[in-house]
Amino acid sequence: MLTFTCEGKPPKTIEATFTSLIVAGWTGRDTAALEHHIGELAALGVPRPSTVPVFYRTSVNGLTQTDRLEVLGPDTSGEVEPVLFGLDDGLWLGLGSDHTDRKAETMGIALSKQLCGKVVGTALWPLSDVAAHWDRLVIRSYATIDGKRSLYQEGALASMRTPQDLLSRYNGGERLKPGAVMFCGTVGAIGGIRPASRFEMELEDPVLNLKMTHGYDVALLPVVQ
Repeated sequence: MLTFTCEGKPPKTIEATFTSLIVAGWTGRDTAALEHHIGELAALGVPRPSTVPVFYRTSVNGLTQTDRLEVLGPDTSGEVEPVLFGLDDGLWLGLGSDHTDRKAETMGIALSKQLCGKVVGTALWPLSDVAAHWDRLVIRSYATIDGKRSLYQEGALASMRTPQDLLSRYNGGERLKPGAVMFCGTVGAIGGIRPASRFEMELEDPVLNLKMTHGYDVALLPVVQ
């Protein structure tokens, strides 16, 4: 059960239970750049995806709105993503972090997605309010590393596939059913992927002058052999 402030007309606070979680990967529009990045990761031991985009099914129990995420060991990191939520009255847009175990990622991307909680914020916008200017929305994140907070990711959603594109590839064009959640992909990390003690994320709409934010501390659990 998650609680959201829905910025519709009128605004409302809701509680919702979700039954499925999909994490879309490799959602960039530039296929040449995608192939280059896939090759780079393959050289590091990360398996190539079977298709692009690819849709990973992940345990919905991992969805959380926590401000403190516990992870096993020092090899995890967050990544900011727009997130679609299927509710009874249609599709809503939120914000999330596909926190991932990078060490496990070299053994299997699907495995790595299962090992960390997926943190989402508490605000939602009606997708219909922003769909026409989707490309102008901006996601960004900040990471606190060794006590220093710095910009970690930033990019317009113009570089990523639209929700309509992703949904057409995932379930033949049907709308995301009530109770389903889809993470929609991310942008590159500035300076490379690396762990942080705190991760903060934003989704900004410069057209409607809106912004949603969420942040969480990363607590390391010891790895005992």
